[in-house]
This record gives sequence, structure tokens and C-alpha cells, in this order.
Amino acid sequence: MSIFDKFRMIEKEAQPSGPVEYIIAGLGNPGEQYAFTRHNAGFIAMDALAEDTGTDIKKLKFKSLISDVSICGKRCLIMKPSTFMNNSGQALKEAMDFYKIDPEHIIIVYDDISLEPGKLRIRRKGSDGGHNGIKSIIYLTGADNFPRIKIGVGKKPHPKFDLADWVLSRFSESDMEKINEVCGKVCESIKLIVSGKTDEAMNKFNS
Repeated sequence: MSIFDKFRMIEKEAQPSGPVEYIIAGLGNPGEQYAFTRHNAGFIAMDALAEDTGTDIKKLKFKSLISDVSICGKRCLIMKPSTFMNNSGQALKEAMDFYKIDPEHIIIVYDDISLEPGKLRIRRKGSDGGHNGIKSIIYLTGADNFPRIKIGVGKKPHPKFDLADWVLSRFSESDMEKINEVCGKVCESIKLIVSGKTDEAMNKFNS
């Protein structure tokens, strides 16, 4: 057996097998102009998850950049929808229908302006809370009983400050440090949820 054959065998063994059991989607807007903005906290978290699992989110499918990985022995699909935030449900609906995944096995990670930067809040289900990405997912999938991990990005500095301008603004250096730090907790939370330990994740990380 040549060295190349050995590499191919190792690569094949590293590929997740069996049906996809969980879809993990971080919400945001595609394009460099939106990178590291508050509304892209979900994308930032997915990049951290990809690094944690030793993968790249580069394949284009389901109107998203995706990666197929194994997390805690479960085959999972990581998604960064390319539909822009307000149409996130289009991407999730496609993937859910393709893999026949129940809403309880969809984990959505996104920004929350009601939480201070670096804080987390995990919920099993709930309303959209005024978040357009979640609103799109609930509307197009017809379900709100999916686990979600909300990342605090901070409230508007002034009540009259335009909300769209705020969520599309970039993090300050100090806030970005908090976001990078909390992404480690997001990865831990995801591992607990796919292991059937959502309550433990909530008790451990909810702010």
C-alpha cells in the first residue's frame, strides 16, 4: 500500500458516517462588509465550531456554506445561510426537508441585543423575539420548538439610535474579545445539546 493510499484511508475514516442527526446553523449576512458585525455573531460562532471540530465551512449547498462533521458521535451539518438574515428560513427549510430532521434537532445560534456582549442564553423553544432571522425560520418551517443559543451583542447606545445601523455595526475591540471568548462556551453548549443534555447546557451557561 502506497503512502497516498494510506492518506486516503485516513481521510475516509475521518468522514462522518450514518444519517445527519443534527443541523447547527449560525445566522448572519454574507459578504465581507458584514464580517464581524453584531448581526453576524452566529457566523462567528460557526467559524469557531469549525475550528473546534477541525473542519472548514466551504461547501455550497442548501443556499448556505456548509460542513459535514461528527460531534460527540453524532453526524451534524454546520450551516452559514447565504440568503441574508431575513430569509434564513429558506436555507433551513431546504436542509430540514432533505435530511428529514425534526425541529428538536435544529440548533440555531444568533445575536441578541437584549444581552450584554459575551453573555449566553439557551432555550429549548420560543417566539422570534423580534429577530428577523428567527421569524423567517419559524414562518417557513412552521415550528418554533427548536433549541437556540443566543449570543449577547449589547443594546443600542441610545434609544433613538437606528436598530439596523446598530446590529450592522462592527464590534469594538473589547467586545470582540468577549465574543471570541464566549464562542468557546457556544461550542461546549452545542456538544451538550447534541448529547441530549440541553438542561445541563442551560444550567451551566445561561446568563
